[in-house]
Amino acid sequence: MLDAVDAVLVRELQRDGRATFQALADRVGLSRTAVRTRVQHLLDSGIVRVVGIVHASVVGTGAIGHLAIDVDGPARQVADAVARRAAAWFAAMAAGAHPVVAELRVRDDAALVEEVDAVRSLPGVRGIEVFRVTTVVKDAHSVVTELPDVSLDEIDWRLLRELTRDGRTPYTRLAEVVGLSQAATRARAVRLMRSGIIHVTGIVDSQALGSGELAGLGVRVSSDIGAAASRIAALPGVNYVVTGFGRHDLLCGIDATSRDVLLSTLEAVRAVPGVWVGETWQHLDVVKRVYGAELP
Repeated sequence: MLDAVDAVLVRELQRDGRATFQALADRVGLSRTAVRTRVQHLLDSGIVRVVGIVHASVVGTGAIGHLAIDVDGPARQVADAVARRAAAWFAAMAAGAHPVVAELRVRDDAALVEEVDAVRSLPGVRGIEVFRVTTVVKDAHSVVTELPDVSLDEIDWRLLRELTRDGRTPYTRLAEVVGLSQAATRARAVRLMRSGIIHVTGIVDSQALGSGELAGLGVRVSSDIGAAASRIAALPGVNYVVTGFGRHDLLCGIDATSRDVLLSTLEAVRAVPGVWVGETWQHLDVVKRVYGAELP
């Protein structure tokens, strides 16, 4: 578990992965040197990885499908096989109505149909229920803002590739990679981040934070789906909310520090007016989790 200072540093890095050591020091009330040491320990130990996540429309992963998979026999083989597919950004063994759940992200609906058919043909798969996402309301590790019309050149792509590998790469190093001055490189990187093309954030090892309870919810809504989705997304502990087509109106994710907290968050969702939680499941073993597509 992290102490109180490290916990604050982790939250600040999740909010802004490129926050300066001085800004972090001001936030926690320690010296810049002490904060640098703490942050370096968080990075070296693997508790936090700071990476850049590129907007889905830029990398061509705008079609998202959630799969609830029924299996014949043990589920491990199926979960592992799904995880080996490049289109699978998430795969887990679950406790609930379906023993395996997964998320596919591809360029369009035609590619999504192809991927679902490929998963359906895997040995041990008995059937699949698909939820086609239409709107990502909240995703703790993705860019969900509306993207303006932008044009990227080769220098922009080089910056994006470097930032996806290490979101805290110094501007001096980035300047060497792209062949521009440090000032020009910084201006380009800031433009990419402010426009929403890339979001630099801290990816945290949930176990290190004590977040060992992961769950998913299938939610039905009686009236305004958008309003309900926004209210659920604002609840503490809810890290993922999407709308779409399928048996549910919304799918939600919860990341909790304990079973009591998980139950409390679930009850908070149920208390939202016009909401009915039709299905819940726990992620017993996350086999694969990808936060961004590999860039060309």
